[in-house]
Amino acid sequence: MPSPTQTTSLSNMRINKFLALSLGVSRREADALLEKGDVLVNGERARMGHAVGEGDVVTHKGAILEPPATHTYLLLNKPVGYVCSRRQQGNVATIYSLLPHEYHRLKTVGRLDKDSSGLLLLTDDGDLAHQMTHPKYSKEKIYEVRLDKALTPQDHKHLKKGVILEDGPSTFDVQTKNDARNLIVTMHEGRNRQIRRTFQALGYKVTKLHRTHFGPYDIKKLERQLYMLCDKLSS
Repeated sequence: MPSPTQTTSLSNMRINKFLALSLGVSRREADALLEKGDVLVNGERARMGHAVGEGDVVTHKGAILEPPATHTYLLLNKPVGYVCSRRQQGNVATIYSLLPHEYHRLKTVGRLDKDSSGLLLLTDDGDLAHQMTHPKYSKEKIYEVRLDKALTPQDHKHLKKGVILEDGPSTFDVQTKNDARNLIVTMHEGRNRQIRRTFQALGYKVTKLHRTHFGPYDIKKLERQLYMLCDKLSS
């Protein structure tokens, strides 16, 4: 999985990944092409595990394949009060006003609403965005949630069984953090305002929603990297 603020490089890229990106096929389909023997690297048959780099010529059935485009990955600790949109909504600013202009081309992977904060991924890598958001990949998301009143044991049980919303049942794991108002919510789906709507259906109002984890990404690691960068700039 790419690191935050990392740009991919062709250096030592596995041949099946190169084929997948160049031809727009899956890794499994790329492996099948390699088995057929129609893929050559510098005139020699490519085999599974072969790595390609700058200057290598890759062909498929005699046609030269263009190197895949590089991608950019950016992690943002989104503050409250910003929307995940390129267009400003009334007087509400967008997250892109927080970013240098060169990153305005990136798309958000999933969203956090205006009143939510925390970890947000932006990229121009459509494959990664699909893997991070499609339900079949079941990427884990973890949130710090504060309610306007303490969650009762009965409602805690309701959450485990599932709360029926207009777009289907909603289930997620809930653990108390310091008390029954402050919770850690872990979920593997991400429907629109799902956490807020789920608690609202039980008679609660979410007063804070802060995402700390998204798949392999952890906001604490992002904060440590920023601290390290600040130390370097001040030294």
